[in-house]
Amino acid sequence: MRRSELTFLCLILQILMTGGVVIAQSAPPVSAEGHIYAEVISVFSASETARMNFGKFSPGPQGGEIILTPESTVSVLGSVYKGPGTVNAATFYVTGDADATFSITLPSHPVLLKHLSDSRTMEVKDWVSVPSPGTGTGRLQNGYQEVYVGATLKVGNINDNPVGLYTGTYTITFGFN
Repeated sequence: MRRSELTFLCLILQILMTGGVVIAQSAPPVSAEGHIYAEVISVFSASETARMNFGKFSPGPQGGEIILTPESTVSVLGSVYKGPGTVNAATFYVTGDADATFSITLPSHPVLLKHLSDSRTMEVKDWVSVPSPGTGTGRLQNGYQEVYVGATLKVGNINDNPVGLYTGTYTITFGFN
């Protein structure tokens, strides 16, 4: 027999003696890198940049209403006399991701303005805004938009609403879509 045949025969004999099991060496462990990512987006924010101001007026004997539009125009109903001075709608500056849409929720109930030195009040109702309230009605072109808010002030007669300053607060909610 030749030497190669003898080697082959020995190999076969070894396999038969170990029960037909060939033991192979295991490969060394292999590592791979995985990748993780997270994205931080711009913070959505809103702030009041101009306060709502119904201006100076006199209620007259029957009172009435002052209607302030989001465009800062005023009309009066009843015996209310509009005085001199400035009026303006509220303005809110809303910021966030460019072209994101947002929702505007105005007060659903009247808000009371309170006289600074006694318990007399006036009611603010019928809230309106530009853009209009609702889901996705605002769009942050270039990452910002101004929202203008108006409302109607219900004024009593001069006995119900004596001379003086009346103040109050309200909440508008801006939701990002």
